[in-house]
Amino acid sequence: MFDIYNGHHSIENTDALAHFEAAVAALARHRPGIASLLDGALAAEPNFIAAHVLKGFAGVLLAYRDYQSDARQSLQAAERVMEKTKPSRSEVCLVEALRLALDGQCLKAADVLEVGLLDEPNHFLLLKLSYGLRFMAGDPVGMLSLTSRVLPKWSPGAPAAGYVFGCHAFSLEEAGEFHDAERFGRRALALAPDDAWGLHAVCHVQEMQSRFDDGIYLIESSRKAWQGCNNFKFHVAWHLALFYLEAGRVDDVLALYDTEIRALRSDDYRDIANAVSLLQRLQQEGVDVGNRWDELAAIASARADETSLMFASLHQILALLACGQQETARSTVAAWQVAASTAATDQSCVANRVGLELGQILISNDKDGAVFDKLARQLPAIGGSIAQRDVFFRELVVLACQANQHDAAQKMLALRAQVRSEDRFHRTMIAKCMVERNMIEKSLAAQPQKALNVA
Repeated sequence: MFDIYNGHHSIENTDALAHFEAAVAALARHRPGIASLLDGALAAEPNFIAAHVLKGFAGVLLAYRDYQSDARQSLQAAERVMEKTKPSRSEVCLVEALRLALDGQCLKAADVLEVGLLDEPNHFLLLKLSYGLRFMAGDPVGMLSLTSRVLPKWSPGAPAAGYVFGCHAFSLEEAGEFHDAERFGRRALALAPDDAWGLHAVCHVQEMQSRFDDGIYLIESSRKAWQGCNNFKFHVAWHLALFYLEAGRVDDVLALYDTEIRALRSDDYRDIANAVSLLQRLQQEGVDVGNRWDELAAIASARADETSLMFASLHQILALLACGQQETARSTVAAWQVAASTAATDQSCVANRVGLELGQILISNDKDGAVFDKLARQLPAIGGSIAQRDVFFRELVVLACQANQHDAAQKMLALRAQVRSEDRFHRTMIAKCMVERNMIEKSLAAQPQKALNVA
């Protein structure tokens, strides 16, 4: 039995299939209600393998270990069904991918899903899950490779084609292919006007090109496309706030933070990342954000020993440091040191490659210029987008200046300028480096010279 998104299922229950199709549509559109739709599918057909798997992947993509138990129960339910039926090839791939993802092997899980796509390139769920895993695991090259391979197989008239074009648009943007990214993003919106991800891909292009007026207009004029989203609407509002900040509209940024970005004070790591990175940018620009850090630091403190996703932990460290909780921030790094030394997972590799050292340098800035440059170049490994990781890039530049590592700061700014336009932060920090360098040189020149002992 096939669903409208080309998924092949070993069931014969149209009611269950209708619920599942609605869940996949909600996934594509970033709409709420996926869990209840999957529950409806499983109530109608308990042997629905893909419904069990998608429910499990919801826990994986939420990252925190709180969700792992329920996700494993979904995996076990799918495996029990597999033992008593003849599953389709794509169902086998889905179950194996969920097993690997729950073991911390998200990139291998994506590989398995893409094996299924070799035979079924129009299978939207395989594509969407693989894409999401690669994004979370910090594999932008793999994201673009994936969408580039499957896109020629997709007809613009297929039910999910617009959302696939939106995925490809974002992959292109992360690769620096801004012209094609915007072209595919706008084509995605033409095919699926409710494609919040495609809209967001165009916003990323505008962010990279410092087209803040265009970005403000696009988001404000497209509220119908994104305000019905799940918590992804908070992320779109975050993009709007970045445009406001670049335009110098600080009061609008703070108002947007309170009324939209942090209107719901959840502990979802994606919501925390939006809030932390925006407050950190404001702080870097000398804006008083009042007590807005407090509730974020409380959440970060409660999850100080969480080691599911380095991207999440690094944002939590920023919140802790903003409230002077250095010891708790150190305990987060310590928890990661233990996890990274005892588990062979994707995230342990990220921790050893960049995460631990980045966390340590955020807490105590005592590194030389070469370390700053190395960390800046390895940032893509922590996951998220260029725009999301920029908060750490900016912080490395600020810390380098504070350590009088002005050569390193300028080198990092030049690297940053390779992937985005020279924005207000770039101009401010270049000027700061020049002024502080001149002050140091003048101070050294004014010091009395010691006489040479030639005796």
